[in-house]
Formats: sequence, structure tokens, C-alpha cells
Amino acid sequence: MKIAVTYEDGKVFQHFGKTEFFKVYEVEDSKVISSEVIGSNGTGHGALAGLLAGQSIDVLICGGIGGGAQAALEEAGIELCAGAQGDADQAVDAYLKGELVSTGANCDHHHEEGHSCGSHEGGHSCGGSCGGTCGSHAALTGRNVGKTCRTHYRGTFNDGTQFDSSYDRGEPLEFVCGAGQMIRGFDAAVADMEVGQVVDIHLMPEEAYGMPDPNAVFTLEIAQLPGSEELQVGQQVYLTNQYGQPFPAKVEAKDETTITFDANHEMAGKELNFRIELVEVQ
Repeated sequence: MKIAVTYEDGKVFQHFGKTEFFKVYEVEDSKVISSEVIGSNGTGHGALAGLLAGQSIDVLICGGIGGGAQAALEEAGIELCAGAQGDADQAVDAYLKGELVSTGANCDHHHEEGHSCGSHEGGHSCGGSCGGTCGSHAALTGRNVGKTCRTHYRGTFNDGTQFDSSYDRGEPLEFVCGAGQMIRGFDAAVADMEVGQVVDIHLMPEEAYGMPDPNAVFTLEIAQLPGSEELQVGQQVYLTNQYGQPFPAKVEAKDETTITFDANHEMAGKELNFRIELVEVQ
């Protein structure tokens, strides 16, 4: 069996369509017997599935990936395990042990047990990651799918409160349409827009960041999590799971011995509104 991993500097590269290298592992009896790094030779994301098929790849492990690329891999008979992060060798080892589960065509992080406290950073970009339900939808179609799009947008809640705006930052948002870099509803809106067009969309949670997952709320012993004794309720932090994969979480509760985190996206369960202006397509 051959396993390919999107690869950069020893880690799982996070954007399938932009990967310049794959690390290919030859596996026998559930053990890696050899590995090599190969280049994509500038192959566009639409042809990467063909490149992997030509290398007789059986399994692809990657980070973020769009629905179109997922469909191409399926057609080529290549098993997909998306959503992986961290060390590439460790990701393959986890896959061979049956511990690495694909998130489908999205870029969400896993929330398994075995957390360790990472850097305590706040803030987020509402348009920079996919919702947890992307993988359950059919592949996007439209004139802009697979192309680099630049958009201005303003995001508001139903009460009119603005939660994000590229206009305020003075710089359009750039992403590859359909590559799994955006929440599903935003991607779908841009897929068939014309340059200069402005649209207003209303997204239910299923087309945005999904519904809250009760399994993403967990309690740990403070003694088992170095640094957690300094954390405060409401603080945003980054944790890592047993595969070295980072994910954001919020401190929900804390007492003398335990601390409870919520790893759901802060926009989970919310209806969102966007005004989107397509500035450029490349």
C-alpha cells in the first residue's frame, strides 16, 4: 500500500490544491518500509488526483481540501483522510493504527482526548476556515470553482451587529473557491458570481460553522495540564491533541482541581449574513 501526505517541512501541508510536495510512504503489514518526497511539478489542484493515481497511491492524508478535489480522488480510487495536522510521520502512524479519522472536505481540527496547553492566543478570522458540515455536501460547481478569488465582505448577525468586515481592514479576502478554505455558504455564493457583482446572503448554521457539538466540551484535571492553573474563564487558548494537532478552545469553567474547555467554533449554531463583493478572479 502507498500513502501520500501533503508535505512541507516535515508537517502535513494544509491546502491540498497548493501543495508543492507529497511525502509518499510504502507500507507492508501495517508498517512503513520506505518513504520519499516527490514534487507536484506545479500541477494545479484539479490534476493532483491524476498525479497521485499515476504514483499508484492508495490513501491521501491532507489538511484542508475542497469538495471538487475530494470527488476527483474518489473517482481515482484514492481513499481520503482529511483534516490532519502536525507531523507527517505521526499522522501516517496514527492512520495505520486506525486513530486518524477523516473530517471530509473541510479544514476542521480533531478534538480527541490527550490535550496539552499551547500558546494562549485570542481572536479569529470568521472567513478563514470551513464549517464542520462541509464534507456532507455535494461538490461545488460554478465558473469560479478552483480559481483564486478576491472578495470584499461584511458579516452581520440577524440583529444587524457586525462581526467582521474586510472593508474595515482595507484589504480583500483571497481564497481558492471550492478548495475548502471557506465556510460552505460563502464558497457557494462566490462560485458563480461575476467580477463587480455584489450579493447578500443569509446562512443557516449548517451552511456556516455547524451546530455545537456536545462532545467538544470536555473537562480535564488542572494537574495534568501544565499552565492551565493561570487560565481564566472566558479566555481563548490553543490546545494540542495526542497527534500534535492544534485547535482553539474557550475556558468554560474552572474550580480548584478541574478546568472545562469548549472547542466548538465560537460561531457554531449562529445564523450569519454576508454582503459579498467579488473584486477579482485569477
